Amino acid sequence: MRKIIAVGAATLATVLVLSGCNPQGGASGGTASSGDDAAAAAPDAVQIIVPADPGGGWDQTGRAISDVLTADDIVGTATVSNVGGAGGTVGLASLANERDPYTLMVTGLVMVGAVETNGAEVRMEDTTPIARLTDEPLVIVVPDASPYQTLEDLVDDIEADGQGVTITGGSAGGADHILAGLLLENAGMDSAEITEKLNYIPNAGGGEAVSLLLGNNASAGISGVGEFAEYVNSGDLRALAVSSDAPATLLPDTPTMVEEGYDVVYTNWRGLLAPGSITDAEAQALVDVVTTMQESAAWQATLEERGWTDAFLTGADFDSFLEENIADVTTTLQNIGLVQ
Repeated sequence: MRKIIAVGAATLATVLVLSGCNPQGGASGGTASSGDDAAAAAPDAVQIIVPADPGGGWDQTGRAISDVLTADDIVGTATVSNVGGAGGTVGLASLANERDPYTLMVTGLVMVGAVETNGAEVRMEDTTPIARLTDEPLVIVVPDASPYQTLEDLVDDIEADGQGVTITGGSAGGADHILAGLLLENAGMDSAEITEKLNYIPNAGGGEAVSLLLGNNASAGISGVGEFAEYVNSGDLRALAVSSDAPATLLPDTPTMVEEGYDVVYTNWRGLLAPGSITDAEAQALVDVVTTMQESAAWQATLEERGWTDAFLTGADFDSFLEENIADVTTTLQNIGLVQ
C-alpha cells in the first residue's frame, strides 16, 4: 500500500508554476505603483474575507485571526465577512475585485481542490500569497447510533451498497471529499469505481454537515478535528479514525487511518491570500502584521485550544509550498476520478 501525504515536500515530479510569485508573494498580474519599492505604513485596519458560510474551519480561522489582531492591538479593526460558495471560489472571485490592498482572505487545501473541480476562472495563482498558518488532521465520524463500529465497517458497506451510503463534508473537491476518495482508492477501488460508488454530499460550511449527521441524514461525515471534536466528546458523534500520522490532540483516543489498516495520511492546511494587484510593499506590510500575530501568546494559545498545528510559512517558502500543493492536489483529483 502506498502512503499519501498532502502537506510537506512534493511527491510528484510535475510542478505547476504560479505565475508571478516572488519572495514577497506578489502576483505578476498585479499593477505595481510607482512607490512599490518604498516601505508601506503598517495598516491600522484590515478586512478578512471568509470564503465560506459560518460555522466551519475557515470561519473559525478568520474570526480567531480577527480576535487576536484586535485584542493585541496589532491593528485597530479587523472586520470579517463571509462570502461562501463553490469551495471558496466565489470568495476568490470577490478577492480579485477587491480595491482595499489590506484585505486578507482565508484559504487552504479545500480551495486548491475547488479551483480545479469548479474550473474556476480566478485561480489562486492570480492572488498574492501572504502566509500559511496552520495544519490540521481530518476525522471521519458517524452518528452515535450508527452500526459502523470501525472504519473497515464503513468501507465494506460502501463497496457493497455504493450510493446507498452517504458521506457528508465540505465543498466538492475539497479536503474532505479528497480524503473520502483516497480512502476508497487505498481500499482497492479504481477511479471509475470511486466515481460510481462514492455518494458525497458537499456543504458550504461545517455547520451544515453537523446538522445532517445529528439528524441521521448522512451515514458518515468528514471534517477537521476542530469542527467535530465537541460533538465527539459529547457523545453525539463517534469518531472512526483521524487522517494524521499520530493521534490528534483533541481526540487522543481515536485511531489513525493507518492504524485501522488504510495507509493514508492527509492533513488540511489553512493560510491567507491578498489581492493580486497590491504592491510588494503592501504585501510585506501584511506579512509583517500576520507574523506579529503568529508570534503572539494569544495566537499560540488559540492553536492549542483549537487543536491546530503551527505551520507558519511566508515569502518564497510559502510560494514554493503552494506551487507544489496545487500540482499534488491536481494529480490526486485526477487519480480518484474527481477531475479529468
